[in-house]
Amino acid sequence: GLLDIGGKSDTTDDDATGTLADITASPVADESDMAMLKGPITTRFPPEPNGYLHLGHAKAVSFNFAVARAFAAGNGRCHMRLDDTNPSKEDDEYVQSILEDVRWIQQGLAPFGDDGENQSGEEEVGPWFGNVRKTSDYFQLIYDAAVYLIQSGDAFIDELSAEEMREYRGTLTEPGKESPHRNRPTEENLELFEKMRAGDFADGTYALRAKIDMASPNLNLRDPVIYRIKHESHQATGDEWCIYPMYDFSHPIADAVEGITHSLCTLEFEDHRPLYDWVAERIVKGGFVESKPRQIEFSRLNLKYTILSKRKLIQLVEEKYVTGWDDPRMPTLSGIRRRGVPASAIRLFCERMGISKSDSNIDFGILEDCAREVLDEESPRAFAILDPLKVTVTNLSGSSLEDFEIPRHPKREELGDRTVPFGKSVYIERSDFFDLEGPEGEANGGKPPRGFKRLLPGEKVRLKYAYVIKCDEVIRDATTNEPTELLCSVYPETRAGVTPEGEARVKGIIQWVEATTGAGCQVMQYDRLFKAEEPGKESGDFTSDINKESLKVFKNVMVEPSVAMDALRVIAQIRNNESSDAAAPGNDKLYHSDLTYQFERSGYFALDSSSTEDNLVFNRVVTLRDTWDASNAPRKEKQPKNQNQQNNNGRKKGGGGGQAPVVEDARRIALRAGTILEVSPHPEADSLILLKLDCGDTNDAGEPEEPRTVVAGLAGKISFEDLINRKVVCITNLKPAKMRGIESMAMLLAASDGREGDDEIVQLLDVPASVPNGELLSFEDMECGEPDAMLKSKGALKVWDRVKSKLRVNGDGEATYQDENAIRKIMTSAGPVKVSSLIDCIIGWDRV
Repeated sequence: GLLDIGGKSDTTDDDATGTLADITASPVADESDMAMLKGPITTRFPPEPNGYLHLGHAKAVSFNFAVARAFAAGNGRCHMRLDDTNPSKEDDEYVQSILEDVRWIQQGLAPFGDDGENQSGEEEVGPWFGNVRKTSDYFQLIYDAAVYLIQSGDAFIDELSAEEMREYRGTLTEPGKESPHRNRPTEENLELFEKMRAGDFADGTYALRAKIDMASPNLNLRDPVIYRIKHESHQATGDEWCIYPMYDFSHPIADAVEGITHSLCTLEFEDHRPLYDWVAERIVKGGFVESKPRQIEFSRLNLKYTILSKRKLIQLVEEKYVTGWDDPRMPTLSGIRRRGVPASAIRLFCERMGISKSDSNIDFGILEDCAREVLDEESPRAFAILDPLKVTVTNLSGSSLEDFEIPRHPKREELGDRTVPFGKSVYIERSDFFDLEGPEGEANGGKPPRGFKRLLPGEKVRLKYAYVIKCDEVIRDATTNEPTELLCSVYPETRAGVTPEGEARVKGIIQWVEATTGAGCQVMQYDRLFKAEEPGKESGDFTSDINKESLKVFKNVMVEPSVAMDALRVIAQIRNNESSDAAAPGNDKLYHSDLTYQFERSGYFALDSSSTEDNLVFNRVVTLRDTWDASNAPRKEKQPKNQNQQNNNGRKKGGGGGQAPVVEDARRIALRAGTILEVSPHPEADSLILLKLDCGDTNDAGEPEEPRTVVAGLAGKISFEDLINRKVVCITNLKPAKMRGIESMAMLLAASDGREGDDEIVQLLDVPASVPNGELLSFEDMECGEPDAMLKSKGALKVWDRVKSKLRVNGDGEATYQDENAIRKIMTSAGPVKVSSLIDCIIGWDRV
């Protein structure tokens, strides 16, 4: 597999893939495998402190920590190391931000503890094992290792310029040339290296190069530079050094010194692995360390509708396209955190993306779905009126208020209730009133939009949890004729959802905020920063694809009083933490954005870090459902003053928005061709049968594996004779499940006419005979993706439920996937998947 924990293989499987849970759940084969490793399973996260971490780093953090935690019983641990070998680009600001981001990503998870050393200073405390480590901690040892390489004839001092080195290096098709200084005497090399260390030479005058092979097909092995002169002060060591090791030299040494067993890195370092091994082997031979670490590569995270290039992110900041590194539209972890995406949602996203050796471009909608899933579970509900319209209840007298006790969360009783006052004056959303006699009514022919069920002149609507009101009169602006106030009457007998006997139930329900107790605040309504899947791909200028509608500011928002009280409490607690020991990084730090809400019918929102007692600001984290359509352009948001537009934006009634999450769901399912080899009755269940299914599985060596055992509820539905040697559609990445004592390793797909009992007609989905076993089937007009290695978490299993609900046989007997946007045939390399005679029916068939 990808990790090969046993350490028996020198290569990793190019096709290895899996979720974090799949990979880390794999046990070590046996004790002899563990004996091949020196010490416990140890990983590390080693960023360079020359910038802010982004979503790509989140995947690396999650993977390294998850692997170590999977072996916690064997004292597995993950180190935090700053690879600080380039002082010209490094800064303590980046150091502190990196440590904060890693603490945040791992928030809520148990730390690995200390290594017996004193964790002195706040900087040292975190979820990692022991103190924060730095490559600069090992500068003397790395220098000594370089001296050893010179002494052993494996390194030399060169004085070619950087341009000359490039010329001598050769190309991918032509070997390089040896430097004229390659065979300089050892003593002269040692003397020059010592003078480099003493600061006797200017930058670029000399460099230490490894002596490997200038004819190697791998350019990284053509005598790479391993030390260079840099007369720059280092953020950790000051002016102690004026020569610094190159990453490819220092990295394996630091890994080996720390006892790293699995050096996990992204695929761009795959070609660097031979150099990593070359250095590691020599420092073991030289007695500097006891064991050689192992480098293993995995694919980096690529996201649609965003950029992760450090150079481009810097350009966004410096050219003021965003407000800074923590702008909530940025893919930096500080920006994501400020926006309000929970750390657990980031980890869930990384889990769903999995780990593989194949590059892929992930839809941003999956991250948004993960945020919705977590926020829906965690966030209390509240009323917030983004574009207020005043309502005066004319048949209520006086200024007394009535309190309603409303659940904070519909599914979490432990969160308790909130108190929502009701009185003579309330605010409703402007978009919840359609003015038949005003400009919008004139534009719509004096009729309400189709399907509009909220408030109209002379009609009724229910204020959620409170009363039914009727609009009796509209007060207008003399200039614009726009409504400024509604005079309404309340029906006291309709309190708390009651519909009096004999009266029709009012269908429309809207949110509201009482005017005198509501709190004013500002809402920053964020959307995706880019409007193109791959910014700059068409024009060559990624800034031309910036979404100009990525931020809308609502300055006059009214929220219910409980929201303001919660916000003020969080602000006070953060201020108190900052001035006391409670702010120690070892604790889960409290952020403004930890306060999140579902503002009903508007989306999920989080308190912004700029908030003060006098000016509360909330950021929209994500919409209630996807609002990004298949044409890669943002759907029109609900505009407060143009009800006609918002009801004619191309959305289907009750639709869930864009196509992206649906597409990604389908791509996560492994639909493959397979052949039924054997069929027999289940020994303990008359309704079940056992099958041996060839799904084209192979081992790491490419050799065929044993057929899968499948338990299916097909007894009496299809004869054994009709099953043998039949080529069918199977799902191969569902979690294995025991069916009456026998584990089923796949699922067959079949069509059913929907009847129950003995009258039901069931037909398997047939695959053309020429299709090879194991072929991954696709959906028509949908780019084929890399399915999950295993759908085993609760969230992943819901993916199959969503996809299954959209599978049907069409009128031509072809298997299809039908979503809100298209009907797509299930395709093989030899044509569509079909059934023998059924039409217009469901597809499914569970294993029981």
